[in-house]
Amino acid sequence: MSARPSYEEWVAGLVHDATAAPSLHNAQPWRFRYFQGSRTFHLRAQPERAVTHTDPHGRALHIGCGAALMNLRVAAVHGGWHPQTRLLPDPRDAELLACVQLTALGGNSGLGVLYPAIHRRHTSRYPFEERDLPPAVQTALADAARDEGASLTFPTGWHLDEVLELAREAEARTVTDPGRTGDLAQWTHGGIPFSDTESEGVPLYAFGPRKLGGRAPTRDFAGDRPVAGRTAAEFEHHPHLALLSTEGDRPLDWLRAGQAMERVLLLATLQGLSSSFATQALEWADLRWPLRDPVTGTGQVQMVLRLGYGPPGPATPRRPILEVLDIEQGTPDR
Repeated sequence: MSARPSYEEWVAGLVHDATAAPSLHNAQPWRFRYFQGSRTFHLRAQPERAVTHTDPHGRALHIGCGAALMNLRVAAVHGGWHPQTRLLPDPRDAELLACVQLTALGGNSGLGVLYPAIHRRHTSRYPFEERDLPPAVQTALADAARDEGASLTFPTGWHLDEVLELAREAEARTVTDPGRTGDLAQWTHGGIPFSDTESEGVPLYAFGPRKLGGRAPTRDFAGDRPVAGRTAAEFEHHPHLALLSTEGDRPLDWLRAGQAMERVLLLATLQGLSSSFATQALEWADLRWPLRDPVTGTGQVQMVLRLGYGPPGPATPRRPILEVLDIEQGTPDR
């Protein structure tokens, strides 16, 4: 019979689950503080970990932190707690993104069923099958986004063609933009799987193959750099993309979008789907606006997801818990 984990191990376990979330270039721009006196987590942004040129306003930073917040909520419910969550609780402290108080045993929000997907979900930069997503799966994913105050739509026809063209335009711009190529160079490295030498960024083994053909809007993290041993592959010609949108476009909306995104990705993982991101057009203000739904003309697109049936991606490094968690004996000042 295994020993019961200590209090510190229990808290660290929840944060370990939270930090399995994706973030732009795997920068992991978050820090958690736990207050034992009130069973409260504070989630704080770390602006020094921003991807400066690609995300100058911190939108992607907030989305990544929102994804970590969703994982924390899922893990708490899985553990039998009700996570009472407040977003941006202190207008005087912009880096304090959320407070999560574990208020009672017996959490029953339904989030707990997503828990097995937390450590199974990895970004897959491999080709997916030319296979349709069942309508029931699309509906379930859209419902998951709606539960978090966002909308998820699946562009088709000329709208899908427009989204793909915008991604291609953004990719071409990025190759010639020194700031963005500098971001890629900063956040990519040659770490080997399960190596302790790197704890952040995108390692070479997670780049996936170079695209030989196909229409899938995959980001090439190698840029014009040669990568020894990297293969090339034909990607899908009929990719399945999903646009995640919110009504507004402020930090509160970005945090909601991050939670909705992760809830969608966890459910997609349980449904047997692999996923990656096609955020290139979102990183250029003039290309982001045309991504909107052409019928309604409303909403702010926050993420573009690529979904499909294909190989899962490899696990990528995460920062040690000691770097992202502080435990306090008392209660928060606010």
